[in-house]
Amino acid sequence: MKRWIMLALLAGLMFTPVSFAEDGLLKAVTVTAGADGSTEYSVTMQILLLMTAMSFIPAMVIMLTSFTRIIVVLSILRQALGLQQTPSNQVLIGITMFMTFFIMAPVFDKIHAEAVKPYMNETLTMQQAFEVGKEPLRQFMLAQVRTTDLETFVEISGYTDITSPELAPMSVLIPAFITSELKTAFQIGFMLFVPFLVLDLVVASILMAMGMMMLSPMIVSLPFKIMLFVLVDGWGLVLGTLASSFGT
Repeated sequence: MKRWIMLALLAGLMFTPVSFAEDGLLKAVTVTAGADGSTEYSVTMQILLLMTAMSFIPAMVIMLTSFTRIIVVLSILRQALGLQQTPSNQVLIGITMFMTFFIMAPVFDKIHAEAVKPYMNETLTMQQAFEVGKEPLRQFMLAQVRTTDLETFVEISGYTDITSPELAPMSVLIPAFITSELKTAFQIGFMLFVPFLVLDLVVASILMAMGMMMLSPMIVSLPFKIMLFVLVDGWGLVLGTLASSFGT
C-alpha cells in the first residue's frame, strides 16, 4: 500500500509546475505519522490517491466481482444458440453490469456502511477505511474461490506461512478467484451448450436421411433452438441460476 502511495505521489509531483514548489504550495501534500503508528494524509494527498485509484475501478469491477462469470456464460449461450451478433455485445455487457450490481449489492452495502460512511464522517482514516472496506470483498472472493486454485497460487508465490485460505493475501487471492470464476463459467456454459448441440445433431441426422445434404443444419435448427429457449423461459432460468450460483 505504501509503495503505491509513493508512486502516486511521485506521479503527481512530476506534473506540478515548479512555481508551485517555489511558493511552498506543496506543503499541502504531506504524510504524517501518528502517535499510534498509523499514517495520516493531508486532504490534497487523499484526493490525489483517490483520483489514481479511480483509474483501476473498471478492472476491479470486471475482475473482483461476479462480472467475469456472467459475461462468459452469456457469450457461450449466444454461441450455443447459433446467433453471432444477437444479442449484441453492448446488450450482453449491459445485462452483465446490472446483474453484477444486483449480486454484489450486499457486499457494496457492507463496504459503504463499514468503510465509506465512517471515512466520510472522519471516524476512520483513509488507510483504516481501505483495510476495513476490502474485507467484505475479500470474504466474497473466498466464498467463490476453489481450494485447488488457491493452493496453486500460494505455491507459485512461495508463501510458506499460509495455513488457511483466510490468511492468503490479496495478491494471491485475486488471481485464484479469477481462475475459479473462469472454470465455473465454462462448466455452466458446457451444461447450456449440450441441449442445443443435441438438437443440432437431430436436425443434421434428419436432413441427411432426407438427402438434403446441401442445406446447412445450423440454419434449419436455429428457429427450433430459439423456440425451445423461449418456451422454457431460458433467460429467466439462466440469469436466475447465475444469481443463485454465488449464494449471496
